[in-house]
Amino acid sequence: MTLEDQAKHLIDTTRYMALGTADPDGRPRVSPVYYAPDGYSTLYWISSLEARHSRNIAERPEISMVIYDSAAPIGAGRAVYLLATAERLPDDEYDRYAAMACRARFPEQQDFPLDRLRPPEPLRLYRAHVTEHSVHIRGSDPVHGKGIDSRLVVPLT
Repeated sequence: MTLEDQAKHLIDTTRYMALGTADPDGRPRVSPVYYAPDGYSTLYWISSLEARHSRNIAERPEISMVIYDSAAPIGAGRAVYLLATAERLPDDEYDRYAAMACRARFPEQQDFPLDRLRPPEPLRLYRAHVTEHSVHIRGSDPVHGKGIDSRLVVPLT
């Protein structure tokens, strides 16, 4: 399996990501978020407007994310690292994307009440536009390894 295929597989089959934002004072903040991918360049998630990471995104939209299998045995872990720009989904795009993102997030609940994502409700739909994908390379990888673990940028389409 190519590195690109490994990254796509992780994005397609994993539903939690670690979302990295920066507080107003520059301190990093990491939050686990259940996400819905739309291909490999756009990810959606639902969050409270009051969540610290949501407030951070409103001030600093540059984010980082990591998607990985947390149950993988030591030495077998795979990860895809993402750099992105995030935003609360604009109101004029809500009808176009909300149903798709909610179906992906709640596949067992096809009738997720989309009105829960509109004012005056506290939840909103957020979106990340990915600008870079990179994969975790084990130091012992027979092809790409360099003796220590590293990352390698991969193009995903």
